[in-house]
Order: sequence, then structure tokens, then C-alpha cells
Amino acid sequence: MEQYKNIEDIQNFKGKYPKQLWYLFFSEMWERFSFYGMRGMLVFFMVDQLLLNEVDANLQYGATQAFVYAFTFIGGIFADKILGFRKSLFWGGLLMIVGSFILALNPKEFFFIGIGFNIIGTGFFKPTISTIVGNLYKPGDSRTDAGFSLFYAGVNLGALLGGYLCIAIGKGALFQSYIPSNLSWNVAFGISAIFMVVSLVTFEWTKKSLGLIGISPLLKFEPKKRKTFEFITYLCSLALIPIIILMVSNSQYTDVFMFIIGPCSLLYLFYEMRNFSLNENKKLMAALIFILFSIFFWAFFEQSGGSLSLFAANNLNDSIAGIKLDPNGVNNSANSLFVIIFASLLGVFWIWMNSRKIEPNTIVKFGLAFIFLALGFYVFYYTKFFADVNGRTSLNLFTFGWFIITFGELCLSPIGMSIMTKLSPQKTQAVLMGMWFLASAYGQYFAGLLGANIASASEKATNLEKLNIYADGYKQLAIYALILGVILIIISPLVKKLMAEVK
Repeated sequence: MEQYKNIEDIQNFKGKYPKQLWYLFFSEMWERFSFYGMRGMLVFFMVDQLLLNEVDANLQYGATQAFVYAFTFIGGIFADKILGFRKSLFWGGLLMIVGSFILALNPKEFFFIGIGFNIIGTGFFKPTISTIVGNLYKPGDSRTDAGFSLFYAGVNLGALLGGYLCIAIGKGALFQSYIPSNLSWNVAFGISAIFMVVSLVTFEWTKKSLGLIGISPLLKFEPKKRKTFEFITYLCSLALIPIIILMVSNSQYTDVFMFIIGPCSLLYLFYEMRNFSLNENKKLMAALIFILFSIFFWAFFEQSGGSLSLFAANNLNDSIAGIKLDPNGVNNSANSLFVIIFASLLGVFWIWMNSRKIEPNTIVKFGLAFIFLALGFYVFYYTKFFADVNGRTSLNLFTFGWFIITFGELCLSPIGMSIMTKLSPQKTQAVLMGMWFLASAYGQYFAGLLGANIASASEKATNLEKLNIYADGYKQLAIYALILGVILIIISPLVKKLMAEVK
């Protein structure tokens, strides 16, 4: 495989995408298969197998996912300061593999142990691969958004496959003739583990093409000293796992943790900002505005793994256009399917608009994301008018809601990752990317609280009453999303000034 001597050789690529993007695409695709496959099983597994009530399952889901994304901030710091992106990615992937195989061995007994390994592993893996993608482009390259959109399609191809297959196998709705019912959940978690191995092997096989991108930031030190720092990082991350297991298995600790990690991350960023110019700090303030609003977006969007998972299991029929499909699998994967279809097309559309100088700026795109989100949740609300006497409603209409929300996600998530790399000085790129995912942690945390509130209101209700309660809750979320979208569009001129030359 061709090896590049410097970053400029990579960044001077011809065409729409650098070839390294395709290698990262496949590595991220299989990692997301593992991650979303597991994520899509959590709430249903906790209710069906661990016998938690729906309120506790929502809170536990929010806590688990909050810790997953919160540790991307911590992993970003270690990647920036000690390991470099490559070693951080490898170490994170290795921990995720161990965690997934632990779950495959005995998901009931070892549930929180496996989750603990996966939380720390994701913290090292997730912010680094996104930052590597950003480094494939020169600052100001108009093709960056299109690159992240394509990369995001890879994320969603993995999420589509993993999101549907794992939950459908675990529930016994798929391959039931070949998998004994008492082993269905073991197999579901085992598939997640196998594809995480594929992801890591893909990265290791293709990493030479990245040249100097992601190498150790400690090359100025002697090899022995550098390895000592790396060894201490590995050891400390392993020592954290029992603490994470304790905190995740007792969701009351989540409140304390979330009150601490957010302010600490801000203080750390402000500490780093003292070394930057006024122009660089203005850009970082713009980045913080994006990060703040993304918290609200993910709090609504991530109902997909919480309340919408239970809504799918209890209140949706199992047919789309006459084809029988598992409703939980559809809830987990419909959004990903639509992203795959439209992500690259939207990326090309942004390039076309940019060439004619009519592309909306990023903050307006964020505003549009909330408006699409509002429309999608209104469709979820509207499903109540198609219910039968048993409280089962249209999977077709529900899927259409995800179709609309997909365009909101495409206006925010890939664009958000791209703008973090554009607005951040090189020294803090992985940290700021970690803060972007930390915002997702807060979104997941609030998603759990919102889902728990909806579930608590529907306790002891009939299935039809439960449908109406959930649907009315989604209507409220639609109204809040619409208000936030309008606010973002109104403040867009101010944010655009802070961004300076960044588009």
C-alpha cells in the first residue's frame, strides 16, 4: 500500500474524496455495526431479560449512553496529549472487543461488566477516527462537509445492519430456526463483537496510507519515556473500568457525574484558550454555541433508543407495505437506511450550492435540523390517529417520521463534526471533538429523563392509553424543537461573525 511522507501529500488529493476516507469509512462502518447493534438492544433487553420496569430502563439507558459519550471527551484528551489518534483508536477498539465478547458469554450475568469495557473503549475510539477524517482536508477546503457526509454514510451503513440484525436475532424474530431460543441474546451480542474485530483489523491494515496523521504527540521524548506515559494511560483506563461498572449499574451516580464532567470540560477548554489569539477564541466560542444546541437535538433524537424502543415494541404493527418486519428493528435502522440513501447526495448538493455561493451557513443548517426534527416528531404524534382498539398503529407512518428526521440529522451531525475541526486550533482538535460527543452524552442523559417521564405517566395504562400518552409526549417535543430551530436561524448572523472566515 502506498505510504505518504507528509500530510500535504494526502490533502492535495484530486476529486471529491481522498482515498483514505474510504478506508476509514469501512473501519467506522463495522465499529458502528457493533455499537448500534448493542445500543438498539439495551432498553428492550433490560425490560425483557433483566426485568426492569420501563421507567428504570429509560433511566438506565440514558445513564449508559451518557457515560459512553462523556468518555469520548476524556479519550480525546489522552489522544491529543499522549497516545496519538492511531494508538488511541486501537486501544479503544480492543477494549470494545473484550466488552462485547464478555456480553456474548453471559449477557444477563455480565451485562454491566461488558458495558463498562465498551464505555471506556468507545471513549478512546470515537473522537479519534472523526478527527483523522478532518485531517485529510486542508483548512478551508470546501469539500470537507461532503467528506464528512460520506463518512457519516459509513456510520449509518453499520448502524442499519447492526441496528436491525442484533435486536431481531435477540428477540428471536430472525434466524429462529437456526439459533436456539436460549442462546439468541448470546448470539446477538456475539455478532456485535465479531464485527468490532473486523473494524479494528480494517484500520490496522490500512493505517500506513495515513502518513503522519495520528502519530504520537510525544515523539520529542525518548522512546522509553514515551512508552512509560502510554503504559500509564493503558493502566489507568483499565483501573477505571470497575468504577464505571459501579456508576453505570447505579444510575443515581449519573446525576453527580454529569454535573461534574461538563463544567470540568469547559474549564479545561478555557484553560487552553489562554494560549490562543482573539480570532481563534471567537471561533471556539462559536463552536460552544453549536455544542450547546446539539445537546437539545440529541435529547429529542435519542428517544430512538429509549422511549421509541418501547413505543415500537408495544404500539407498532409489524408490516411496512405488506412486508413483515420487526418494529424494533425498523426503529433502530430506518433512519440509517435513509442516511445511506441521502447523505452523499446531500453532500454533493452542498458542494453545488457552494459553487454558486448560495450554500446556507452552518448555523442555519443547524436551525433547519431542528425544524426537520420537529416535523418528524409531529408525525410520531400523528400515528395515534391510525391506532386500532389494541393500541397498535401504523409502522408505515412511523417510518415516514424517521424519513423526515433523517434530513434534520444530516443538517447537523456530519456538519457538526466537520465544523468542530474547522473551528478548533490543531492543538485542541481531539478535545473539541470530544466535547462535541460530550454534548451527545448530555443529550443521552436528558433523553433518558424525558423517556422516563413519558413512561411514568403511562404506568398501569392500557396499551391504547399508553399510545396516546407517548404520542402526546412526542407532540411536546415537536413544539420545543420548532422553537429552538427558529432561535438558531435568528442568531445566525451573530454566530457567523464569530466564525470569521470559516464557512
